[in-house]
Amino acid sequence: MRADNELLKNLDTLHTTELGVKRIKRNVSLDTADVVDWCKNKINSANAVITRRGKNWYVNVDGFIITVNAYNYTIITAHKAGR
Repeated sequence: MRADNELLKNLDTLHTTELGVKRIKRNVSLDTADVVDWCKNKINSANAVITRRGKNWYVNVDGFIITVNAYNYTIITAHKAGR
């Protein structure tokens, strides 16, 4: 099932906006220059739970939830789970 996931097949097309970078860094207290790469690594990890609801993919991994638009693969946001 995981290998057939459309989000995983399209990891190379993941991107975000300038505001998305700021929002993700703020929400998860991230101190890295490459937010997209951080998200790709999290999404691609073996313990990531990927679900699709409507127009978005939701990835629950390592205490974070990453939201990705299912049509254009834009990383919308990430936040700590339980928030």
